[in-house]
Amino acid sequence: MLYLALMTLELSPRDEAMLAGERGRAAQMAMRILATMAEVYGAERLLDIESVHVDGCLYHGESGVEFAERLVEGKAKVVVPTTLNVGALDLLHPEYFRGSEQVRALAGRMMRAYEAMGCRPTWTCAPYQALHRPAFGTQIAWAESNAIVFANSVLGARTNRYGDFIDICAAITGRAPAVGLHLAGPRRGQLLFRLVGVPARLLGEDALYPVLGYFLGAHSGTKIPVIEGLRPETTEDQLKALGAAAASSGAVALFHAVGVTPEALTLEAALQGRPPEATIDVTLDELRAMRDRLSTAADGPIDVVALGSPHFSPVEFARLMPLLRQHRPHPAVEFIVCTNRLVYAGLQKRGWLAELEAAGAQIVVDTCVVVTPIVRAGRGVLMTNSGKFAHYTPGNIGLQVVYGSLEECVRSAALGRVWRNESLWEG
Repeated sequence: MLYLALMTLELSPRDEAMLAGERGRAAQMAMRILATMAEVYGAERLLDIESVHVDGCLYHGESGVEFAERLVEGKAKVVVPTTLNVGALDLLHPEYFRGSEQVRALAGRMMRAYEAMGCRPTWTCAPYQALHRPAFGTQIAWAESNAIVFANSVLGARTNRYGDFIDICAAITGRAPAVGLHLAGPRRGQLLFRLVGVPARLLGEDALYPVLGYFLGAHSGTKIPVIEGLRPETTEDQLKALGAAAASSGAVALFHAVGVTPEALTLEAALQGRPPEATIDVTLDELRAMRDRLSTAADGPIDVVALGSPHFSPVEFARLMPLLRQHRPHPAVEFIVCTNRLVYAGLQKRGWLAELEAAGAQIVVDTCVVVTPIVRAGRGVLMTNSGKFAHYTPGNIGLQVVYGSLEECVRSAALGRVWRNESLWEG
């Protein structure tokens, strides 16, 4: 009662009932945490949400396991559709895990606890490409940085950046703080990025989008960027790669691309009728410099190629297959592709999985090589076409990194050293 007296947050009768324990101990704990965080955010009320994507299912330590199992003991059940981000284990291929047996056991317990609460075992960082796509304007509470930026920007759903433990509390209560990107005003674009002198040919290349995203994040911080100059036919996978990189180099949770994303049919709409706080011209020279920043090693021998952050889509596999048929990875190079189970099943159905494995590719599901020990190489160089992998590889798994296009990655894997298409970034 003292807690209720101190609160300035307006709660609904249902919220108050949960806080009083009328829906059980787990719901009470979840509402207490959510209400406390809402006050920290400065929210005056809570709002109903229609889905949650949980990042807290990834093992980072025993406290996370204890928290999840305490919720299960309190009879916690999610009340909205709730998907799960990557865990620390590939449950279809447990032999891929190269950590200790203690960590394996704890990670498995954590994953089982979230399933016990009724979460969908999607185990993917790209739930939006695994049959869970919130409609435009839908209020949701998503965690995982690339999922957040994709939902806000490409789908036009509304979520703040939610982290571990807050995500499952939102799923159990069905509520989120009515603040920030849940509201229309704070979704206004703030910084205008104009593509100047970027060749039309490069705008069609997938390799551009992690680089452009990394540039946006580095120059935006927590502000909302607006991009002017992308093609209307920019693909979903290109936007996925852009958002993931922007959320890695900065704290970007929403971007607008004029004529491409749903809240930016015009520049005026993206800026909500106001002038930008600043205008930044993005030139080919600046993009080349940012491309180079994604690499921490000089071109030379490589030990690993890793693709699939965010998880590879069917379209991306369709682009990969003909390249692998022409350029089989060298036996000394680990070739790893991360994806979700739905895509994995599609690979099996089309006969592509057997072909990939025969070529020496390792297809990983449920997890990701920079969050759990899967890569066999203890040192050396990892090459990737992912801005997110490039950002996190040196710090997370201790390998140096080289960034390149998908074709450059595949042909480099076949040679055992970096191969470049020198014309890719020419003016």
